[in-house]
Amino acid sequence: KHALLFPLSVSRSTGLHPRFVLLLCFISTAACNTFAFTEEPSDRGGKADGYCSRVLRAQSNRKEGNSEFRLRVEGDPESYQPGSTYRVTVTAASPSYFRGFTLIALKDGAEGDKDEDYAGNFQIIDEEETQFMTNCPPAVTESTPRRRTSIQVFWTAPPSGSGCVFLKASIVQKRIIYFQDEGLLTKKLCERDTTDKPLLDCCACGTAKYRVTFYGNWSEKIHPKDYPRRANHWSAIIGSSHSKNYVLWEYGGFASEGVKQVAELGSPVKMEEEIRQKGDEVLTVIKMKAQWPAWQPLNVRAAPSAEFSVDRTRHLMSFLTMLGPSPDWNVGLSAEDLCTKECGWVQKVVQDLIPWDAGTDSGVSYESPNKPTVPQDKIRPLTSLDHPQSPFYDPEGGAITPVARVMVERIARKGEQCNIVPDNVDDIVADIAQEEKEEDDTPETCIYSNWSPWSACSSATCEKGKRMRQRMLKAQLDLSVPCPHTQDFEPCMGPGCSDEDASTCMMSEWITWSPCSVSCGAGTRSRERYVKQFPDDGSICTLPTEETENCVVNEECSPSSCLVTEWGEWDVCSATCGLGMKRRERMVKMPPADGSICGAEVLEVEKCMMPECHTIPCLLTPWSDWSDCSVTCGKGLRTRQRMLKSPVELGECTEELEQVEKCMLPECPIDCVVSEWSEWSECNKSCGKGHTIRTRIVMLEPQFGGDPCPEGVQRKKCKIRKCNRGQGNSDEKKRRKEQRDKRRSKQGRAEGNSEHPGCRMRPWSSWTECTKICGGGIQERLMTVKQKFKTAQLSSCKDRKEIRACNVHPC
Repeated sequence: KHALLFPLSVSRSTGLHPRFVLLLCFISTAACNTFAFTEEPSDRGGKADGYCSRVLRAQSNRKEGNSEFRLRVEGDPESYQPGSTYRVTVTAASPSYFRGFTLIALKDGAEGDKDEDYAGNFQIIDEEETQFMTNCPPAVTESTPRRRTSIQVFWTAPPSGSGCVFLKASIVQKRIIYFQDEGLLTKKLCERDTTDKPLLDCCACGTAKYRVTFYGNWSEKIHPKDYPRRANHWSAIIGSSHSKNYVLWEYGGFASEGVKQVAELGSPVKMEEEIRQKGDEVLTVIKMKAQWPAWQPLNVRAAPSAEFSVDRTRHLMSFLTMLGPSPDWNVGLSAEDLCTKECGWVQKVVQDLIPWDAGTDSGVSYESPNKPTVPQDKIRPLTSLDHPQSPFYDPEGGAITPVARVMVERIARKGEQCNIVPDNVDDIVADIAQEEKEEDDTPETCIYSNWSPWSACSSATCEKGKRMRQRMLKAQLDLSVPCPHTQDFEPCMGPGCSDEDASTCMMSEWITWSPCSVSCGAGTRSRERYVKQFPDDGSICTLPTEETENCVVNEECSPSSCLVTEWGEWDVCSATCGLGMKRRERMVKMPPADGSICGAEVLEVEKCMMPECHTIPCLLTPWSDWSDCSVTCGKGLRTRQRMLKSPVELGECTEELEQVEKCMLPECPIDCVVSEWSEWSECNKSCGKGHTIRTRIVMLEPQFGGDPCPEGVQRKKCKIRKCNRGQGNSDEKKRRKEQRDKRRSKQGRAEGNSEHPGCRMRPWSSWTECTKICGGGIQERLMTVKQKFKTAQLSSCKDRKEIRACNVHPC
């Protein structure tokens, strides 16, 4: 096959025109072999005497404006980033095809006769389709000459300072060899200027509303090295739409304190504070919730999104989020300009994101210990050659696989627009329709189900059609308030007709899994699908057409083991929403040879997660005012209520309908509490006029304004007899004293015998101290039982206590 691009020295030795030789080689392999022995000696490991340059100089005439063949760099960049890897494709427009090709990357102005003339490196994707040219190693050519409509390879851009590069392709088709220096088979890429350029002023009118959606693609399957299984997450997303006078973050700049806290801690609080301090420089603050874990299928968790607006002065959009755990690694957009040169608003931006280093921590792996970078470094993108311990390390310096994708879509325009090149009518109508649907005017008295998925488009071609979705009115709580429509329509076109579908390819369903590669033990099985329709924009369909997975036919291969079939497909999940179960089965093909029972599992059950269940909200009245406190003083309770407005038929409402809380009023007054009055004391005179008293004591002092204590002492007069005067009177006193003592002695004996029969009492104790120093107090004394006789009665033999008043003089 390499005779297609035979060295021109063959033609010199034969006298034949070079183009004739090339054409002859294509027509007849035998004829080509005739000249093979005259090929000049060459080193198979490198270029031979300018072989590549002679290939480049071999050109043939072609028609101008030929658009059958095209060389394309994925993403259609206008410049290259040094060291980045790009997908390069060569395609033929239907019904054209090509049999052979040559692809090179040449520095601007170079002839191709030296190694230094070639820029970057190609990488083979499919060895059955492409290979490096034997006599010109920098070039890529076909592996087998056959009809084909496309090929693809990777190209890694050269290092910084390499200048502009020409990617050139040659095509062999229908006995004609096309080498093209210009047009669709040549792509010129110059090194991206990383110096700061002043942002252009925006000339658009009105405002535009956008939705930004973040698709995290950081998973163990795509980024397996050292992937943190337990704590992987994306932090809360923070950003804004802003003017060119404000920079949230940028490559080559230093991280602010807000950026540092997002990068190291995942906290957006300081960043939001910095954004809001910018005042009129910011139009909208963009916020999205954190994602734990970092990746889940979209049918389990919707991609986070937020809406924001831009205007003529604040037409830039920036955001960032941390991938955690990590030292200080983030992804995001910096000053993405949504204003076009034509004074309009960008329709859609889709960008893959690779992580960048905030320059505040020197860790090299996901879970490196904190190691502050002092002094602080500039913000820079991570590369695959940063450190061998980096999870993104690649010794060959390949590009880092993106960890996320962000999509910014325009959803509405407001105000008078002034773009010089207006959008098509359908686009403008869509904007108006979006504005009309922007406000949800569904009354709260109308309870609906979720919208159904959109139906297929009524048009299978590029003619305008419609598609429909429906929802069900489950309850109308107020018949006087009408409920909006239950059907929704929007314009559509057939597959591949819209801009969104231009680069997508339609795939068939997966074909059933093949049998396991082994009949006993662990093996593999595969399944396939095919491309039903290639992308209309000529791009390559990158979706996989084959899948392989491990399979176990029989875990043990022994006489006591049984032969079972492969597992069948999983049944449908038992739940239509939320958590459910699914099962799969297999059958016993052959029982154990030794006659034992087959121990292999034939049924497998596991959990399955469906989209979150739609719950009907409880329709409630507002809370009532708090009731009065249940007490007039001190600690009590108060309550408030709300009513359920939605019917009971809609399901049980678990929201609380009553709330209770404590309340505190001023302390309640406490009145004074006193004891009962004591017995009246003996008269304080033995003759003549005297007085006797009784007392009571304060048991509880008054508090918080309670009633004061009443009197504690009462007096009353007492008169025993008149007193005698003179000596006689003195003798009379003595006589009465002797009689009194005698009477008391006799009374004491009587008390010991009559009052306490069968008891022997101890003498009276001393009087206690007076309870008050003035105003009337009391004293006590006790007589206790010393001995009880057998004849004593329980009720008569007991301790005695006496009380008397003391300190009765006023205070």
